Amino acid sequence: MTTKDKVVLAYSGGLDTSVCVKWLQTEMNLDVIAICGNVGQDEQDLEAIKKKALSLGAIDSEAVDLRDEYANHYLTKTIAANGLYENTYPLLSALSRPLLAQKMVDVAHKFGAKYIAHGCTGKGNDQVRFENSIKALDPSIDILAPVRSWNLLTREDEMAYAMANGVPVAATVESPYSIDDNLWGRAIECGVLEDLNNEPPSDVWTLTVDPEDAPDEAEYVELGFEAGTPVSLNGQNLSLLELIIELNKIAGKHGYGRLDMVENRLVGVKSRECYEVPAGSAIILAHKALETVTLDRETMHAKLDLEHLWSQCVYYGQWYSPLKNALDAFMADTQKFVTGTVRIKFYKGNCTVVGRQSPYSLYDFDLATYGEGDTFDRSYSEGFMYINGLQNTTWARIQGPSAHQN
Repeated sequence: MTTKDKVVLAYSGGLDTSVCVKWLQTEMNLDVIAICGNVGQDEQDLEAIKKKALSLGAIDSEAVDLRDEYANHYLTKTIAANGLYENTYPLLSALSRPLLAQKMVDVAHKFGAKYIAHGCTGKGNDQVRFENSIKALDPSIDILAPVRSWNLLTREDEMAYAMANGVPVAATVESPYSIDDNLWGRAIECGVLEDLNNEPPSDVWTLTVDPEDAPDEAEYVELGFEAGTPVSLNGQNLSLLELIIELNKIAGKHGYGRLDMVENRLVGVKSRECYEVPAGSAIILAHKALETVTLDRETMHAKLDLEHLWSQCVYYGQWYSPLKNALDAFMADTQKFVTGTVRIKFYKGNCTVVGRQSPYSLYDFDLATYGEGDTFDRSYSEGFMYINGLQNTTWARIQGPSAHQN
């Protein structure tokens, strides 16, 4: 008997990847190893997903809880970089794909698989993130993208193929939206959201209440940081995983963390996206506030530029790249003294910073105050202003408008 080649498939248990299992078996004549990584998705029942893959004929199936690894080795990096794509939305799906790709490569090595497959479409960003990561980790592995290459062009085509090949199809009505979620939050697109003039319906949001229905009383929360990483919530030390889960509840209760935007995808398409990132948005807000008192001016200004570059790099699927590694090294060095506490206030869909303190604060009250105890020596200001304005004065005298007046 001829031994079949093996393929490792990123498997979620949904219609697309379940059809992928059968398609890879029947159309490509491959033995399928299904892997599901839990990075904090709402619906994950790891054992049930594993059993479903095996029932579809996968020769093996692995379901792995990756939440702690995701929090400690991926979310810490986006917090350090205040990871906001286009300076607006906290990076979300782009953070989990490199970890899932790493696990697929590990499983491919374990089973001696020639291929890795994913269920991404040819129109989105995730194909880039998966494939760039896989190629960076092991360029010898061939990548298959069934959804990009098969002739199942509609959901109805997929369902017909599933029924013809014994793939269980859920009887429930499908959500009209395309949703990706993990510990850091949710990304929602498609359906009525494709009309830019439609307000997002209430059923889009699941992590946050409508701000109009949020409590009428504000809630104050204190976040503690050590070297840039959140370590405590209201004085209680927690793992980052535990802290995010708890803060998601608090922020969500007050309707904070919703975002509706049009973003520029890597493939050249503008896309209307809704994001729900309660804890992540609050953590980045607090982290930025702490950096304002612990980073010197020049480092902070340089970091703002590099944060944009870091976020673009990750969004473009370059997690495993020389540039990303170099940027991570810079970000890590800036976090050495980002230690302290930040007090934030949640109220009716808003989150504001109302206090911050750090043992390494560069804020000097005696220099900053205009009241009694002011130690700023104003006698130096006249000379400072002369030197600071000398370049403009010289330009104005020789080249400026006044120099050429008749």
